[in-house]
Amino acid sequence: MKAALHVPAFTWKGGPAKIGSTLGEVALAAEDAGFASLSVMDHFFQLEFVGPADMEMLEGYTTLGYLAGRTSSIELGLLVTGVTYRHPGVLAKTVTTLDVLSGGRAKLAIGAAWYEREHDALGVPFPPLAERFERLEEAIQVCLQMWSDDDGPFEGRHYHLEETINSPQALSEPHPPVLIGGGGERKTLRLVARHAQACNIFSEGHDKVRHKLDVLREHCGHEGRDYGSIQKTMLYMGPMPWGGNVEAFCEDMVGYAELGIEMVYLMPYGDDPLSLVEEAGSKLIPALEGI
Repeated sequence: MKAALHVPAFTWKGGPAKIGSTLGEVALAAEDAGFASLSVMDHFFQLEFVGPADMEMLEGYTTLGYLAGRTSSIELGLLVTGVTYRHPGVLAKTVTTLDVLSGGRAKLAIGAAWYEREHDALGVPFPPLAERFERLEEAIQVCLQMWSDDDGPFEGRHYHLEETINSPQALSEPHPPVLIGGGGERKTLRLVARHAQACNIFSEGHDKVRHKLDVLREHCGHEGRDYGSIQKTMLYMGPMPWGGNVEAFCEDMVGYAELGIEMVYLMPYGDDPLSLVEEAGSKLIPALEGI
């Protein structure tokens, strides 16, 4: 099983003046430790179950651009891009730029968005849920068209593009992988089966994860899609495997791996993320590689 590092907060020692240097050190340590992927959130306010809304929060794609310059091999992406925040043509250009400047290491992880407070606060339109899912599918279609040889128009219900020119093109072949985040059984997992190279669900226990993946398999059958071609990833929501918790964590991961989970995203909470990432390199990553 592979490990990914997901950085959910930036309230660290030294305050805002040290965020850049600390984040760069964390990214390099994650790469050296053997983490396969590195992500940050696509939010403008801190999530309320993590801390107050006015805690430090960085804009996602600017942050990834910085990390592209600090690292050399680790995959980079947001977990996950909210479809409401950027016009899909601009989003495709943004992810393409990240892919080119990182040497082909960008991933488009995207979802229907949900954090209404920050939309209202910053004046970002927040359509009803059904419309957000319509926009999500169209946005993915726009990105895929811009990553193809077709530079003609795109006509959707919500988005209308006269030209889908994208130069330079992404380096990733055939394009940056698309991950759709969320475990909604009627819409989200159906869109995974239809369009995505990867999914991301929560660690809700072996039985619930088994059920979600069974639903995905069923959608793949309806869509004529090879279920095995989709990478299954999971955001771990339990106690993080730092400070002596590695053995119990890995025992839990064995069960998830048997269900088909291939990558687990871990979060370095606290004001000293660097020490946690360095610890993972010596203990956790080697243990996960054997699962």
